[in-house]
Amino acid sequence: MIIKRIFLIVLDSFGIGAEPDAGEFGDAATVNTLASVAASDKFNMPNMKKMGLFNIDGVTVGEKEKEPIASFARLQEMSKGKDTTIGHWEIAGVVSDTPLPTYPNGFPEDVIKQLESAFGRKVICNKPYSGTQVIQDYGREHMDTGALIVYTSADSVLQIAAHEDIVPVEQLYEYCRQARRIMTGEHSVGRIIARPFVGEYPNFERTPRRHDYSMEPPGDTILDLLKVAGNSVVSIGKINDIFAGKGISRHMSIEDNIDGMNKALAELERDFYGLCFVNLVDFDMKYGHRRDVDGYAAALSAFDQQLGEFLKNIKRNDVLIITADHGCDPRGAGTDHTREYVPMLIYGEGVRPGVNLGTRESFADIAATISKIIRIPYKTRGKSFWDEVKNG
Repeated sequence: MIIKRIFLIVLDSFGIGAEPDAGEFGDAATVNTLASVAASDKFNMPNMKKMGLFNIDGVTVGEKEKEPIASFARLQEMSKGKDTTIGHWEIAGVVSDTPLPTYPNGFPEDVIKQLESAFGRKVICNKPYSGTQVIQDYGREHMDTGALIVYTSADSVLQIAAHEDIVPVEQLYEYCRQARRIMTGEHSVGRIIARPFVGEYPNFERTPRRHDYSMEPPGDTILDLLKVAGNSVVSIGKINDIFAGKGISRHMSIEDNIDGMNKALAELERDFYGLCFVNLVDFDMKYGHRRDVDGYAAALSAFDQQLGEFLKNIKRNDVLIITADHGCDPRGAGTDHTREYVPMLIYGEGVRPGVNLGTRESFADIAATISKIIRIPYKTRGKSFWDEVKNG
């Protein structure tokens, strides 16, 4: 059977248990996003169960499916990181041996001076901070002085927060583009993130007009090869930002997870040949980092309900792959991502059901598999599992 389309859905931060080297990344051996959210009475994922989520190696929660409709694996991250950028790059075939720079003590003075000179504004904060808390603590000073709130996190990010009445969103985006040009070389952070907010103190709220300015991947990804070969590469959610637009032929932003899945469902009805790459960020941004177990569980349940609709409408020549990019255990210490294995479920009429692919050495096995499905040679450290699951 010739596969026409691949739908690759990333449940951002949906880890399934600590990797052996979790301690090297500051995580306890007990971190487990799936186990934490499965303990909530808001958790209900019958369609993921049917696909084989609870049959994956190392998963000790949930009831195993007697006859899973999908094949499944546990993927270990080969790259040196636990962030969105490196995780997605590896899914797309590029393994990062060097961690992206982080700033637990804030950015160096010379970097701040360069930023202030480029912005023509002072910078305040310059610390690792929660995105919701930073606008509460620095929002009034920003509004009084016009200084930009610059902060980071445990990830390789530089974030700029500004009130939309003080700095119009397009101007904030320009500041981020300037910062992206400055943050190079040893300071090549994974992402520069615009964080606009609105409201009056103490009721400031971040708006959905966030925008990420990522580094380009350090090598060609499977997206690049697909596009060069004339295939469509459709991006839904922040995929376009993560890859700095590289290898993307059509992009759709989303309001939330539900909107993202609705757009993915709409793509099932479009005629194209290639890849539809979806990121559902709410799990991470709204619930994982905020350590909201019930919120995370409820969001997974809502996704699962839409997944049921997706499974009903998938076409004969389609393949669906569901995975994640890292963990963000809502019961873990702090508010950071967690170094975890991620699930991989692959489904379609052209896929043999119920094949346990075990524990794989790299997220890049997905890129290698896509290359085999679409029949485009691609050199990656990942190893294809297509021959093990293809139906006929």
